[in-house]
Amino acid sequence: MQEYKPTNLYTLPSAYKGPGVPSVITTPDSSSNVEVPKTFTPITIKNMTLKNRTVVSPMCMYSSEDGFMNDFHLGHYTSYARGGASLIVMEAAATLANGRISYADAGVYKDEHIAPMKRITDNIHLYNSYAGIQLAHAGRKASSNPPFLDNARFSIPESEDGKGWKTYGPSPIAFNENMSVPIEMTLDDIREAIDSFRLAAERCEKAGFDFIEIHGAHGYLINQFLSPTSNKRTDQYGCGSFEDRCRFLFDIVRAIRSVWPTEKALGVRLSCEEWCEGGWTLDDTIRVAKILETMDVDVFDCSSGGNSMSQSITIGPCYQVPLAHAVKKATSKLFVACVGLINSGKEIEEILQQDRADLVFLARPFLRNPHFTYQVAHELQVKIDFNIHYNRGRFTNTAY
Repeated sequence: MQEYKPTNLYTLPSAYKGPGVPSVITTPDSSSNVEVPKTFTPITIKNMTLKNRTVVSPMCMYSSEDGFMNDFHLGHYTSYARGGASLIVMEAAATLANGRISYADAGVYKDEHIAPMKRITDNIHLYNSYAGIQLAHAGRKASSNPPFLDNARFSIPESEDGKGWKTYGPSPIAFNENMSVPIEMTLDDIREAIDSFRLAAERCEKAGFDFIEIHGAHGYLINQFLSPTSNKRTDQYGCGSFEDRCRFLFDIVRAIRSVWPTEKALGVRLSCEEWCEGGWTLDDTIRVAKILETMDVDVFDCSSGGNSMSQSITIGPCYQVPLAHAVKKATSKLFVACVGLINSGKEIEEILQQDRADLVFLARPFLRNPHFTYQVAHELQVKIDFNIHYNRGRFTNTAY
């Protein structure tokens, strides 16, 4: 099959900047002297200059066999680039096979995973978008069914068909009564997990990724180490001490930075609030963020919850934005991202104008509409370039 490279077919118009960039092409309904919304202003993070502030948040697709991305992922992620998103952060990719949430998760735990991912990053780059990936280990929440299947909240016991395996965690505490009690990780297990993030980062570099996000949220392994509700260890990775519970995360950051070039951006997603008594708090998050900004971490992605069945969250539009705002006010070097029930261009623009975050990560809106960035531009009444092949679709009351 011949590889598709649109720039080989013809010379693009000189004023065309690519999907998602404010348009300077004269059109029948264009207007001049219109202030560009902050949503569509560029922002530079290390060697990335994002063309706008709409970022595709990592979302598990549960469509991989033995961790391999495939044609589904190629079409899925490329559609966001065609739709004008500035940065597409691919789904949580497990750094170890036993760190997958389910048997259908993506992975980056073997060298053979590199080529299929490289095919996707190359396609994303064709549309002047950047490619990111979230590196993860599910810990005690591993070895389960994809969430849209029956018994999704149940552990799958170790099985010969490879769909279930032993789970590991900082302490032998199950997430809920339907999930396995994890094996408490030994120091060797911990060292293996840390090194798996280093090896995964090396593979990501070879696969052409521009950005790595470390998944420390939603009750997965890093979150389990951070929280006093799930970490009851008595060694240097626990001991009831904030510093010791954070050690696993910091060691992973150092391991990744030992191979991930400093000119490339590195991010961390945390559950900034556990929403339960005795759990991880926003104050803890701010302490960690201040340390991470001294460790060559660039992006801090603010989510919440997912580590305790006793959590009590009041959910509503933009409900996690105050968490991002608190981190942004408390730090000076980090680019802060918000995420969660942000569904309109107006909400995005208000968040940015009020300086509550630097980036807006969007999940469900992009699932509903892979060209959500175009929708945001229409709502904010700014003309942007579409994918050149779709450009005629942006005009109203005219054939061209």
